[in-house]
Amino acid sequence: MGLLGIFGSPQRKAPKRGPRDDLPPEVKRVVNRLREVVDPETELDIVDEGLVYGVTVKDKLAQVFLLLARSTPECHFCQSIAVNVQRRILRDTVEALRKEGFKRIEVYNELGLLLEEWGDKDGSTWIR
Repeated sequence: MGLLGIFGSPQRKAPKRGPRDDLPPEVKRVVNRLREVVDPETELDIVDEGLVYGVTVKDKLAQVFLLLARSTPECHFCQSIAVNVQRRILRDTVEALRKEGFKRIEVYNELGLLLEEWGDKDGSTWIR
């Protein structure tokens, strides 16, 4: 019961799992595939952890925007761990989308900087 019984307590709903209903089917497909990518530090998938904040799909091109803010202390050891975790997330993101059949994959950070890419601009595949 709320304060002095005047205000009722709000009914809490469990958050809905999965992509929003208003997303195009190809974007939903990518978001669901990204659930396979697990952050090795937290053992949560990157979607539930909130690292994915944007997805664009154009034919066989997938662009993923990740929130990979650096908030590590000025400890060189901590920074190297953070960089290795980010590399793992990037590698696993590309691998998951390759399995989904995309011929070009681009992964950007929150500033719009290209962090990882796979495939050629014409749709042929190469690994950098």
